[in-house]
Amino acid sequence: MVGNLQFEIKVEGKRNLAIYPEVVHHMDRNGDLLQAHGDALVVREAGMRDFLDFCRDHMESDKVFFRLDDEEWRPLAEAEDILESQWIDEVILNELVTCHAQPILDAEGGIYAYEMLARFYREDGSMIYPGEIFGAARERDRLYALDRICRMAAVRASTFTDKKVFINFIPTSIYSPEFCLKSTTMLADRLGVNPDRLVFEVVETENVEDTDHLKRILAFYKEKGFRYALDDVGEGYSTLELLSDLQPHYMKLDMKYVQGVAVDTQKQQTASAFLAEAKRLGSVPLAEGIETEEDFKWLKEKGYQLFQGYLFGKPAPIGGVVVE
Repeated sequence: MVGNLQFEIKVEGKRNLAIYPEVVHHMDRNGDLLQAHGDALVVREAGMRDFLDFCRDHMESDKVFFRLDDEEWRPLAEAEDILESQWIDEVILNELVTCHAQPILDAEGGIYAYEMLARFYREDGSMIYPGEIFGAARERDRLYALDRICRMAAVRASTFTDKKVFINFIPTSIYSPEFCLKSTTMLADRLGVNPDRLVFEVVETENVEDTDHLKRILAFYKEKGFRYALDDVGEGYSTLELLSDLQPHYMKLDMKYVQGVAVDTQKQQTASAFLAEAKRLGSVPLAEGIETEEDFKWLKEKGYQLFQGYLFGKPAPIGGVVVE
């Protein structure tokens, strides 16, 4: 369900504190005040918009701060971005998301799997770029809801093929795997999708800080019979010990080490070390972002098993994908 945000506001400075009682009284009179205590108050989203306008004209804005859900206090100027991201609520409420599929090939050139990539649309039909929508979701604390509708859409889209399907998810959006991922597993069961066909892919792998939380998520997927992959793995990825702990079924080499690997000795060293580590862990090595025959040939000769990139096909709407 989509509800208005609640902003907690804190004021500092002699001038601001002198005006503060009038702000509280105004918010209360207009029905926007939820709570007032000391030098801070909690207001509805509509009240925050009104307060921003007032603050620009009559208060010292650099001495006013806000936060959402007991997070860290932030400068008032950042509230504007959150308010301007309200459009994402409609995207989530109406589930304005669809999936495009990009093929993943084996060494013989056959289609091994498809990666489901979320694409978003406004109610007028215009496309919203993924970077824009996930940025807005972070601003409004809607990452959990957005990640969930993307996972659900990908599971539904997986019924168009009998191949494996890679589905992206953001670990930091998941509160608890036992609760947050239950709907995903129930949907797969209801649609008759074999869990073995679904590969849940950790995006932003290098940015994961709570590794224990990630381990719980992956353990839950494994227990339910699903597979999982680590995305964008490269030389900067945490530690070999962590990779050993996670035991991924698939490891995707970051495209920055793939593109140009046929002629770049430094990228070749990274790709070779990655391959050796994948073999040691029993993970399937996958090279993504391949755009040239030369890179494909080099990686294939070295022993990579799976390949993905524009050389083999761009993401396309499900109806336009050729299923082999």
